[in-house]
Amino acid sequence: MYFLYLFIFLLGLCVGSFLNVLILRLPKGKKAKGRSYCPKCKKKLRWHELIPLFSFIFLCGKCSRCKKPISFQYPLVEFLTGLFFVLNSWQIIKTSGVLNFETIIEILFWFFFLGVLIVIFSTDFKFFIVPDRVIYPAILVAFSYQVFKFFSLNNWKPSFTFGALRPVFTSVFAGAISALFFFSLILLTKGKGMGLGDVKIAAFMGILLSFPNIFVALFLAFFSGSVIGLILIILKRKKLKSEVPFGCFLAPATFIAFFWGTNLITFYYNLFLW
Repeated sequence: MYFLYLFIFLLGLCVGSFLNVLILRLPKGKKAKGRSYCPKCKKKLRWHELIPLFSFIFLCGKCSRCKKPISFQYPLVEFLTGLFFVLNSWQIIKTSGVLNFETIIEILFWFFFLGVLIVIFSTDFKFFIVPDRVIYPAILVAFSYQVFKFFSLNNWKPSFTFGALRPVFTSVFAGAISALFFFSLILLTKGKGMGLGDVKIAAFMGILLSFPNIFVALFLAFFSGSVIGLILIILKRKKLKSEVPFGCFLAPATFIAFFWGTNLITFYYNLFLW
């Protein structure tokens, strides 16, 4: 298993390198394909300058040509992607108790979702943009994930009755309700509180998490957003009417709610029952 997790970490580093390309190019309307280059001197990078994480260390964080500092975003995204890939795989294998076909497919689905969440967090933080070329495919894959779970739970035997399909319909309904909730906030605040990007993220979250975990994710996002926003106002880093990239709170809340949403709900009920 140690070799498996090492392989997953290295895979995560490579995926993180690709995510950096998406984060920097998609918000600017550029294509993801094409050779990587130094954003300062435009020098095209050679193969040994493209090794995830390690190239940054070997180059001492500077371009080999212009010697300008390389953004710390590159190694940070690569390392966190590798780390989250390992944590995600470990959690899924631990929950299922076995490494079989269904477990592997679920892990692969979540590799995709983790990549999406990292891109959402980074692009919203950096550019206040959620790329449509990321969020729309994410919504479709989230629906595919629910369909996969439906067939997996039914032992791959088609059962298209309304009762059997209820979890799939429920997830779609959760996505619609979440998106409608955020859209109503846009109308109430006249576009000053939320953006359409948040509506799309909410639809993705609802379909992926379904009920009741979507409530956990929204609570965590609004609570953490309020606390951090208040701290920034006290420190005079933000004003009361300043724009805050809410995707930075929705993305981690989605991850937490998926893996630990049920535990948090149980803790909440036990706290009040006690």
